[in-house]
Formats: sequence, structure tokens, C-alpha cells
Amino acid sequence: MTVKTAIIGLGIMGRRMLEHMELHEGYAPVALWDPDPAACAEAQRIAPGAQIAASAEDAMKAADLVYLACPPVPRKAYALAAAGAGKAVFLEKPLGVDVAESEALVAGLKAAAVPAAVNFTQAAGAALSGVAEAARTGALGDLAGADMVVTYAAWPRAWQRGADWLRFRAEGGMTREVISHFLFFSERILGPLSVVWARPSYPDDPALCETHMLARLENADGLPVTIMASVGGAQPDRQELIIKGGKTSRRITEFHIDAVSDGGDFSELGERPADPRAVSLKAQLDDLALCIAGEPHRLATPQEALRVQKLVEQMLAGKG
Repeated sequence: MTVKTAIIGLGIMGRRMLEHMELHEGYAPVALWDPDPAACAEAQRIAPGAQIAASAEDAMKAADLVYLACPPVPRKAYALAAAGAGKAVFLEKPLGVDVAESEALVAGLKAAAVPAAVNFTQAAGAALSGVAEAARTGALGDLAGADMVVTYAAWPRAWQRGADWLRFRAEGGMTREVISHFLFFSERILGPLSVVWARPSYPDDPALCETHMLARLENADGLPVTIMASVGGAQPDRQELIIKGGKTSRRITEFHIDAVSDGGDFSELGERPADPRAVSLKAQLDDLALCIAGEPHRLATPQEALRVQKLVEQMLAGKG
């Protein structure tokens, strides 16, 4: 039985999810909406059988599941409208940018008692499952913390430039869009984190998002999580998370490439898939089906996403 789905927001993420829902036997995209007619036209080419709705609210009416790929600020209103109508809700991250608003969103989703999850793309992936198993079995040894290194020549990256809001401080930036994924991953292994200190750097234009982030976080046992992120210079993208252990450490690059070290060079575990994005999105959609069915799943809960948001917004405000 397929899940009738409405997609609100047809930018790069919305169209990407639409493409993979079209390929997945468990989903039937039936209604689409975006305020941009060009985005709607592109989405219609991907899913000619889906209807372009007159409004977000109209799109929700025909669906069992509402996927929200719009920018962060409007997500609360759309999510609560969908939940109030008894629809399952799948949200892009970040959950939001205003902590009080997101707390109200999480409370509203809980009160509505509908299936709800947030799309941290590593949640159902092999890398997180493998590192979690290594931590559980003791293969990592005593945990020693985590390091994150994120560097870009420019932000937004070339493939993101259609989403102009990503360059603005109000809703965008690499801390919300990328570092949040690694914070989620780290909390799954190390437990809840707290910000010890954080030093963001911003351009002279106060409307623009951060260009650098240096931060130290700790878990309940005082294990450190260090973050170094920067934008600028001629360089390839670098997106790296290392979960450190006394016996072995695991390095995740490009969100899915899992490598292990026992003190020497990192060696990759397993072969790289030909299309890692397709593998990742199918895994997310498989677990989303479990979530909708009320079964155990690996996706990020709204509560986990709220914890990550609180860390991110503290870091962006600066501390210490």
C-alpha cells in the first residue's frame, strides 16, 4: 500500500525527495506546492501524475503524509496544520531558527499524536548504524569525543544557489545546514551535548550568514566535541566527522564514506556505492514507512531535532 504524499517546497531538496519517492514503491506523490511557478514546472516534469496545488493547504488535503522542504520559518505553521488534520509529517532540517517556536512545534506534534520525523540524512544510513554498533560492542574502546571539520570555497555551494535564503543569517548558513547533521550523529553516539564555547565569524554585511565557526561542546561525561568550519579559498569541499575511541576511531566523510583507524591511516570500510544519494534517500524512505506504520525506526525524532537546533543557535549567537 502506497503512502499518498504532499510535498511543500520544491527547491533542490523537495525535487530530490520527489524524484526518489517516485522511484520508491511505498510512496505516491499526489500533490505539490511552491510559491515559485518555475519550481512547480520542474517538479511536474519529475512527477507528471502529481497535481500542482493552488496552496500549501490544498496540497495537504489529498495526502496521508506531508513532506516539508520549505525554508525553516514557515515550517511550524505548515507542520501543525498537517498534524491537526491527522497527517504524518516529515520535515527538513533545521527544525526551525527560533527556539521558542520550535518548542511549540514539538509540543504540538506530540499533542496531535501523528507520526513525525526530521530528515537528518545519516539517520538510517550504514555509517551511523556501523559506528553505533562499534560503540555498543566496544570495538571503539573507551569513547574519546569527536572532531568535525567543514570547509568550503564558497557558501552556498554551486548546487545550492537556487535557494537564495541559504546565504542569509536569518535562516541559512553552514552551521544550520551541515554541522547540524554531524551534531545529530554525534549525539546518537555520545549522548546529549552542551556548548562550552563557540566563536562564529560574520561578514560586514549583517544580513549575511557566518563564514567561520570554532566551537567546543561536551557530553555529560565531559568528552569533547571540537568544530572547525570555514568558507573561502580555492579548495574542494571538506565534510568530515571523526568519532574517536581508545581502540579505534571512525571517520565519516561526505556523509557516508566510513573509514576506520587503529592509530594508522584510515582505511575505508566497504565499497563506495555508485549513487550514494540514492542509497541514502531509499534508506530514509524505508524507515519513514516504518515511522508512519508506528514501528521502530532510525529517523530523527522532533525532540532530537530540537536539541540539535538549540546547540546550533547557541553556537551562532556565540558563547564564552
